[in-house]
Amino acid sequence: MTLGLLRLIIFDVDGTLVDSQADILASMAAGFAAGDVPVPERAAILSIVGMSLEKAIPVLAPDASAATHAVIVDGYKSAYQRLRAEKGAASSPFYPGVRDTLEHLFNVPEYLVGVATGKSRRGLTALLDSHGLTGRFVTEQVADFHPSKPHPAMIHAALSETGVEPENAVMVGDTTFDMDMARAAGIGTIGVSWGYHSPDKLNADVTLTQMTDLPAALKTIWRD
Repeated sequence: MTLGLLRLIIFDVDGTLVDSQADILASMAAGFAAGDVPVPERAAILSIVGMSLEKAIPVLAPDASAATHAVIVDGYKSAYQRLRAEKGAASSPFYPGVRDTLEHLFNVPEYLVGVATGKSRRGLTALLDSHGLTGRFVTEQVADFHPSKPHPAMIHAALSETGVEPENAVMVGDTTFDMDMARAAGIGTIGVSWGYHSPDKLNADVTLTQMTDLPAALKTIWRD
């Protein structure tokens, strides 16, 4: 690797860094109950993780009205915030190896580390605070200010904020939305096998079976 050449590693959050599946499913159940709409199957719910809620709910409830969609979204948010307040970091625990891998990457001078998530600004701030990661990521892209994944706006913003060229950036994620977003922005793709979409659907440049393999994978991608 050329000394001093900055590289950007962008992480998805839910299903990649943290396992928020239980709270997502419980919050969806609460939201759909508030809208008096049958709760979708687990597989259907997990298939939309990564999208913004405003885009995801119409996918899950295509026959419901826009007003009902709004009720479901509000119900979901209220339930999720309540669970997070009750459980703290336990609401979304790190997957094995995530904290150690992040600490390693934070300490590599050439690496800039960011996140791009379907979470709201409020949700991401609360999550990072609960895990002691406030201020550790150099760029934080959230659903409040961008079109939903797989639109590449989050990646474009992260590249602009850091000054890194697309060929020197990668996206690490668990869903097809992450991979499609990255490809649309012209950056590398690293999939993870432990998230919410089947890894064989990701078509990533590299697919990890454990987070601790990421540093070696990055060296493989950036061979210069």
